Amino acid sequence: MTKKNLFIFLVLAPALSICLLVAHTYYNIYHWQYGGPETEFQINSGDTFGTINYRLAQDKIIYSPRLFHRYVKFEGKLTSFKAGRYIIPKGITMDELLALLISGKSLTVRVTIPEGYNLFQIAKALADEKIVDEKDFIKEAKDKKFVHSLGIPAGRVEGYLYPDTYQFHEKMKARAIIHRMYDNFKDKTKDLDFSKVRLTKHQLVTLASMVEKETGAKFERPTISGVFHNRLKKRMRLQSDPTTIYGIWESYKGNISKKHLRQKTPYNTYKISGLPVGPIANPGLAALKAALNPKKHDFLYFVSKNDGTHVFSKTYKKHSQAVDFWQKNRANRKGRSWRDLNKKQ
Repeated sequence: MTKKNLFIFLVLAPALSICLLVAHTYYNIYHWQYGGPETEFQINSGDTFGTINYRLAQDKIIYSPRLFHRYVKFEGKLTSFKAGRYIIPKGITMDELLALLISGKSLTVRVTIPEGYNLFQIAKALADEKIVDEKDFIKEAKDKKFVHSLGIPAGRVEGYLYPDTYQFHEKMKARAIIHRMYDNFKDKTKDLDFSKVRLTKHQLVTLASMVEKETGAKFERPTISGVFHNRLKKRMRLQSDPTTIYGIWESYKGNISKKHLRQKTPYNTYKISGLPVGPIANPGLAALKAALNPKKHDFLYFVSKNDGTHVFSKTYKKHSQAVDFWQKNRANRKGRSWRDLNKKQ
C-alpha cells in the first residue's frame, strides 16, 4: 500500500465517516417532526436529563433518545430544562421541542387563596389543584429553621402567606411556593408603616389575622381592631374564639365548646394574656391596615349578629344583654350572609 493510500485509509476515511455521521445526525434532527397527537409532558423539579430523555421516548414524543441526547449535548443544554407541564403540539421539530422544554413556558394552575385562610387550608387548596403535596407544604410551613431563614421571628410562616390569586406549576416544591407567597407579602406591605403603633411587626400581623377572622364585613375591621387595642391597653384577655380554634386546628371537628375554651394553648386568648404566640391566619391588606389604624372608641366587647356583623358594647353588662338577644334568642340567630350585606355597599 502506497503512502498516499495509507494516508487515505488511516486519516481521510475515518474523517469522512465522522462527517457523514454528523451530517446524517443533523439531517435526522432537522427533518424530524413529532407525528403523534397533541399531548402533555411533565418535567418535575429535580429531574435529570436522563430521566427527561427516557420519558420523552416512553411517551413516544421522540423516537431516538440517543439522537436527542446528541443534539442537546451539542447545544450545551443538558442542564437547562425547566420544571413544568408542557403542551407538545403535533408537528413540533426537535429544535422547537428543545426550545419549549428549556423556556419554562409551561402550563400553570390558577389558584385563589382567600383572605383569612390559614396554612392548613392553603395546603389543602394547593393539594386539591395538584400543585404540591399537602403534608409536605405543612411540614415546610412549620419548619422553624426555614422560617427563621426568611427573617420571620416565629416557628411557622402563618400570617405571611399573602392571600391572592397565583399561577403555580403542578408538583412544585413547597418551599418555592412559600417563597413566592412571602415575597408577595413583602411587596404588598412595603408601604405600610409598622412602627406607628406600640407593637412589633409580628404582633401587628398577629392582630391583623385576628381582625380578619373575626369579621367578614370590611367596614367593621377598624372597629374590631379598636376593641383589641383597647383590651390590650387595659391588660384584658382578648377572648377571641378564632384563636381558640386555631390552637386546636389539627384535631378540631367544627363545633367550639366550653371544653375547647378551657384548653390552654399558645394561641387560646381565653387562657393566655395578650396576643397569641403568632398569627392564626393570613390577613389581607385591609386587615393589616385596620390593625395599624384602629378606630378610636371606648368599646371593649362585641358579639355576632349572625350576619357577619357585630354589636359593640362598652360595658360587660351591655355586652351580656347583647349576647342574650343575639346568641341565646333562637329567633335572632337567623341572619343574612355578610356576602349579601357587602353586595349592598
